[in-house]
Amino acid sequence: MLAVHQELGPYAVAKKSQPSEPVSDQAWQAVLQRDRRYDGMFVYAVRSTGIYCRPSCPSRRPRVEQVEFFEAPKSAEGAGYRSCKRCRPAENGIAKLPEMITQVCRTLDEQLEEEPTLEQLADVAGMSPFHLQRSFKQALGISPRQYAELRKFLRFRKQLQKGDDVTTAMYGAGFNSPSRLYERSTSALGMTPSAYKAGAPNQKIRFTIADTALGKTLVAATDKGVCAVRMGESAATLEKDLKAEFPLAEVAKDDKRLGTLVKQVAALAEGKAQAREIPLDIRHTAFQWKVWQALRNIAPGETRSYQEVAKAIGDPRAVRAVARACATNPVALVIPCHRVVRSDGALSGYRWGVERKKKILEGEKKWK
Repeated sequence: MLAVHQELGPYAVAKKSQPSEPVSDQAWQAVLQRDRRYDGMFVYAVRSTGIYCRPSCPSRRPRVEQVEFFEAPKSAEGAGYRSCKRCRPAENGIAKLPEMITQVCRTLDEQLEEEPTLEQLADVAGMSPFHLQRSFKQALGISPRQYAELRKFLRFRKQLQKGDDVTTAMYGAGFNSPSRLYERSTSALGMTPSAYKAGAPNQKIRFTIADTALGKTLVAATDKGVCAVRMGESAATLEKDLKAEFPLAEVAKDDKRLGTLVKQVAALAEGKAQAREIPLDIRHTAFQWKVWQALRNIAPGETRSYQEVAKAIGDPRAVRAVARACATNPVALVIPCHRVVRSDGALSGYRWGVERKKKILEGEKKWK
């Protein structure tokens, strides 16, 4: 289990099977993408400025470790934060949604212990279950069930941060059994609730930096698998960035223990190998995992457009979301996001530089 993911939230953990989409990830991704559909569902506050905003605020995005989520403006103000003058979060939000959707949200917020069924919510909205599901998702971007879980976990995290014990926070947030909480906690919190409350102590990440065909390449891993692969010009910068990404973990250099892994990654950099057998310990949403699995199904040396990947995962309209999933890939080379190109074949949009992307693909074509 890891201690921080660079863009997804305050903790990270691996799951080899496809999980439900983590709600903490939903909240942070909504902030990163300035997604207006989440306005009114929560606000986020920035400790360094003392200001809280709605998710779509046009202001510069803060560092994730500076962010705190609240269910409503009053909660943020009660914690000492003041309203942003640009996005005016206290004046915008869920009230601007269609009345039927607003009423469904209120019902989900009020009925904490016994979550209403889709049929019951449909009665509240005065429409069929199918129509409600579709309308709700069009309005907010998530299903009623995902909305309910997002709100529960925000309440749960808030109560843990206030000092409540896990049991008190669990029932206070609306979870009616420990099993329900724990079966979703590693997806939403990145670890068990007790570890989250303790601040994720003693998480160990080992790393090494080697010279490969693509320059300085950092490989980091937990006992479960690789958690980061990144490239750059400076070993010092790579190490600094890794420690900034996982500030609560025990990060240590271990060239000997990671020798085999770094050789595998070096071979990938030259296009000489595939990465199927490299174990991973990475945080992901259900959608990201679906995209990354599709990327791993692209043969070495071949490419697909973002549109083709979207079609391959059964969601042809999700081209931009596919691009975001590629951009947030934490393990370069191991998950081959370099095999995705623009529809015209142009090699754009690679986090580690287009020249590296070109070199990897040329190497793969040579050795396939």
